[in-house]
Amino acid sequence: MADVSAYLKKHTEALVKDVGIEAACAISGKSKATLGRYYSDHPEHGDRFMPVDTVARLEEAASFPHVTSALADLRKITLSYDERRPNAPKPGGVNADVIELSQRFAMLMAEYSQAIEDGVITVNEAKRLLRETMALQQVLIDMKLHLEEEKVELGD
Repeated sequence: MADVSAYLKKHTEALVKDVGIEAACAISGKSKATLGRYYSDHPEHGDRFMPVDTVARLEEAASFPHVTSALADLRKITLSYDERRPNAPKPGGVNADVIELSQRFAMLMAEYSQAIEDGVITVNEAKRLLRETMALQQVLIDMKLHLEEEKVELGD
């Protein structure tokens, strides 16, 4: 467990440094000392870890999801990082997601149809198919999040 702790603390430190200590304090509502304890390798702080809600807030401001990525690594899970950072939340919720989903699927099928036309999928065609597949996956993730938001708003 010591290796896991050290690994998580190293990535927690990377997260705080990515955001900046002053900004991390403001975002998290935690003091410099408290944030430092979360990634300290001193034995007296060995069992202290950053709360998950604080990680989520800091990763939103960071350039990379350091702690989430570390947790995925520990479970041998591969994450697909979406670098899109819209200036404002996308309006429309689930209905807009369904429309975007059908459009993305149509684009994927068009790419696939074009790729198999000659019976061979080239490297460039495979890259385009992969790019469309990942875009389709992101729409599904957005749709899942919107459905979960609606579920919470409805009180279920």
